[in-house]
Amino acid sequence: MAVTLEQAQRVGYTCLKALLRFAFMVANNLVAIPSYVLYLIVLQPLRILDSKSFWYIEGVLFKWLLAMVASWGWWAGYTVVEWGDDVKAVSEDEAMVLVNHQATGDVCTLMMCLQDKGTVVRQMMWLMDHIFKYTNFGIVSLIHGDFFIRQGRAHRDQQLVLLKDHLEKYYRSRNRKWIVLFPEGGFLRKRRETSQAFAKKNNLPFLKHVTLPRLGATQVILKTLVAPQENGAPSGGDTVRKESKSKGLQWVIDTTIAYPKAEPIDIQTWILGYRQPTVTHVHYRIFPVKDVPAEPEALTNWLYQRFIEKEDLLTHFYETGAFPPPQGQTKAISREMTLSNLWLVAIQSFAFLSGGMWYCLFQYLYHCLF
Repeated sequence: MAVTLEQAQRVGYTCLKALLRFAFMVANNLVAIPSYVLYLIVLQPLRILDSKSFWYIEGVLFKWLLAMVASWGWWAGYTVVEWGDDVKAVSEDEAMVLVNHQATGDVCTLMMCLQDKGTVVRQMMWLMDHIFKYTNFGIVSLIHGDFFIRQGRAHRDQQLVLLKDHLEKYYRSRNRKWIVLFPEGGFLRKRRETSQAFAKKNNLPFLKHVTLPRLGATQVILKTLVAPQENGAPSGGDTVRKESKSKGLQWVIDTTIAYPKAEPIDIQTWILGYRQPTVTHVHYRIFPVKDVPAEPEALTNWLYQRFIEKEDLLTHFYETGAFPPPQGQTKAISREMTLSNLWLVAIQSFAFLSGGMWYCLFQYLYHCLF
């Protein structure tokens, strides 16, 4: 089949745009990430004198870095429409966010749609696969205090102990509010077959759009961060909690990400922008933590039920293009999530100006010393 001139021009334009976007992303990373690290090195005396102020500044810089990642997708036309409960109402409270996992773009989507949720982004902690530690963003997540979890049965028990220690050491000492995790333990395409086999063996529902979640990390987070009076369960980190006067974890936010035609966006698409503009749909449902059972068996059933509901939500979405209305209502109302282009440009400008400043400073010091 012959390629027309118009088709060739379209392919050429797409390739050129992808190349320019990739070059911009590389430059963005080369100035923004080292600047983040250097600012925090310079501010180490403040960390000793006033830890709260240090972690406030770190959180602001962290939010700006995530906004830069969000801007790559936003400017490519990858936008977000939100459904269900309005999570802004609980943005100042402690919450655990449970998210279905389809591709690497899920993280980018969350980086985008949480930008307008008050202080959430700068005060959140992420649980992510340990492989992300070795990416360009790994040093940022290490400094911020995110937790890298190693998958696999051989590591599971040790990782849960490490997670508990990590939460007790860093969560409230750095004034974290939200903690984000993907309970499925991997991408849908990689875990679906195993999950369906497990479901069949244990007489559980057959799921196509999600997989059965794993209990471990969710249980550790609840035991460690929920105040004892919330569900009667013993919790760790009590000394830190009393010092910070925290109410403990108050909410569980069940978050469901849906892509049109069930075609998820991966990180390569997010960076290169070769896919046509796409609207990703994010559905929220908020549960008071006092309604979440503490006992392992009951918690497992509760968690399974959330993902069975996700399956129903996604089935309805793929059939109709919209999420179903909440119980007792006749119509589901969506909310378009927006970002300010002016704000994104200002943050990008600050990153490049910071990179130039650090470069000039090191050049000056080099000439002074040598």
